[in-house]
Parts: sequence; structure tokens; C-alpha cells
Amino acid sequence: MKDTIKHTYLAADFGGGSGRIIAGFLHHGKLELEEVYRFCNRQVKLGNHIYWDFPALFEDMKTGLKLAAQKGYTVKSIGIDTWGVDFGLLDRRGNLMQNPVHYRDPHTVGVPEQVFKIIPKEEIYEKTGIQLMRFNTLYQLYYLAREEPALLAQADRFLLMPDLMAYFLTGEKKCEVTNASTTNLYNPTLKSWDFQLCRTLGIPTEIFPPIISTGEIYGNLLPEICEELSCPSVPVVAVATHDTASAVFSCPAKEKDFVYISCGTWSLFGTELGKPIMSEKAIAANFTNEIGYHHSVRFLKNIMGLWLIQESRRQWMREGSEVGFDVLENEALESRPFQCYIDTDAPQFETPGNLPRRVQEYCERTG
Repeated sequence: MKDTIKHTYLAADFGGGSGRIIAGFLHHGKLELEEVYRFCNRQVKLGNHIYWDFPALFEDMKTGLKLAAQKGYTVKSIGIDTWGVDFGLLDRRGNLMQNPVHYRDPHTVGVPEQVFKIIPKEEIYEKTGIQLMRFNTLYQLYYLAREEPALLAQADRFLLMPDLMAYFLTGEKKCEVTNASTTNLYNPTLKSWDFQLCRTLGIPTEIFPPIISTGEIYGNLLPEICEELSCPSVPVVAVATHDTASAVFSCPAKEKDFVYISCGTWSLFGTELGKPIMSEKAIAANFTNEIGYHHSVRFLKNIMGLWLIQESRRQWMREGSEVGFDVLENEALESRPFQCYIDTDAPQFETPGNLPRRVQEYCERTG
């Protein structure tokens, strides 16, 4: 069948717990998908911080491209999506200064309260329309400006995760709008970075890359990448690079008025609008206005998703139990329900670690 495939498009989907490279193509007029490669995404505790293992993720990206070439696909373009808010810093030579810090790292605990002493949270919401979450890029960058100014002073560019991946594939430093909108630094009314907000908080504006629209091209694969992977120099397209933006764009809703639930490490519950809602009710309910395809607005609420079960499983695997999700599902079905209740948004459940023990301690403490 692959001999008849003329155009194949590769999608690289990086989630909080795992990633995959998918080949998509039309075969006899029908869209078909094939998983080329699947891999784990691990957070790494190193010293005082939790990092994403970006070099490993980039190596997984290249492995997927290599396997696609070996499978005989005629790849026409590549698209990448990831989670939001997290970023890497590049120095003036274009080198990654450190592994990106994980949004669950506790370094931003208490940072929003520091920011609100400078700019009221209502004013920030009126500018950006993004819900208050301590790990938003705004608070991560403010932390660096306050606590690690030397690091920020050496940075030439700040790139969000999908843009960072695209940079090391193409050499181009650009930021796609759907992921830019998750930062709490993008103004949906101005359709640009809110540099006034940055200056007020002491965040250097010169590190911000130009914003491009969904569907634009970052650039073609670098010659050294093509040589290493034995693949042609195809374009890397800025798809809806925030994973929820891509998920919502693929919703098969026929009506304009619809509701979606997107389930992953986080669950997202919302709808799609033509313009943002930045009212007092919206900020009181802590809803967010993220940008979707063609500058639509994803009006949604972040809900604790599969993180608790994902991190619990990782802990059991660290202890030597190779348990699959199917085993955990069956054990849950067989257990007696409603013995205990927990607040899934409790602060002690936010960070990686021994979540099963934390749940037990929570239940013992609260009764």
C-alpha cells in the first residue's frame, strides 16, 4: 500500500506523559493514520528543580523522522504540538542554556501574589484573558527576572516548547500564536505580545520572538538534520502547536455552538468563540481565553485530568511494579467505591513524587 502513497504528513504530538509520531495520508480518498513511533516523556528532578528532558525528547523526534523514512513514506511536511507555558532560553550563539523547567516545579509557588502587588490580577486578566495558574509563563519569567537576573540577561531568545523543537530542526526562531496565548503575556485584543506588561514586571522584551499564525511555515529541515536522518529537506509547519488547540480544531462539531472535553494529563472543558470574554464573571470563575485556529477563542476551564493516575503509576513503577493502565482500571472497577474523597486540586498533589503515599496521608489527616 505504501508504494501508492504520494503525500504523507508527519504529526509529532508531545504530551505531558508520552509522545508519538503519527503519519497521516490519503489512501483511496480516505484519511488514514499510522503510529510510527511512541515514547515516554519523563520529568527529571535535578538539584532543586524539576526539568523536562529536552535532549531526549528531541532525540525521540529524530527517531520518529528516521523511522518514517525507513518505512518508505514520502514525507511532505512535519507539524509539532506540545503542552503550553513552558519554554527554553537560547543564548546569543543559539545554544540551549538549560533544560526547560517543568511547570509543576514549585519555584513559582507564591509568585503570582508578588506580581499582584505590582499589577492587580484583574488588570492582567483584562489584558490577556488567561486564568490564574501559578505556572503560567508570566510568573516563570518574573521569577527569573527577580531571582535569576543573570541567566535572563544572557538569553537572546525565549521559545515555547513546540517552537524550541522547530528551532533545532530548522534554525528559525518563531512562536506560533496558539501556544503564545497560553503564556499570560499575549494580548488577544492587540494580537501581539503585551510588552507594556513585560516592562512593568522587568521582563526583557528583546527575548521575545515574532509571532506567526497557525499554518505558517517555520522553515525547512536543516541540511545536517537531513544528512543525519537520510531524509529530504521538507518544511516544518506551525500547526496549532498547543495540543488542546489542535484537539479542538479536529472536533467534528457541525454547529458553531458546541462544548468539548479534551482529556489528557489535564482535562479541558470549554467551547469555541469568535472573541474573548474577559468579564468580571469570567475572572471570578477563572476561565481562560486561549487562541485557536484562525484566531478563534478557546474559552475553557482547566480541570485536573489524568495526572494523578499517571504519576501514581510512575511511582509504582519506580518501586518495581510494572503495572499497565488496563490493570489499574480493572483494580479500580473491583474496589469498593466512595470509601474516601480527596480534593484533586490540593497543593500536595501538584508536584511529582510519591502520590499514592500523599493520597493516603491526605485521607488520614482529613478523615
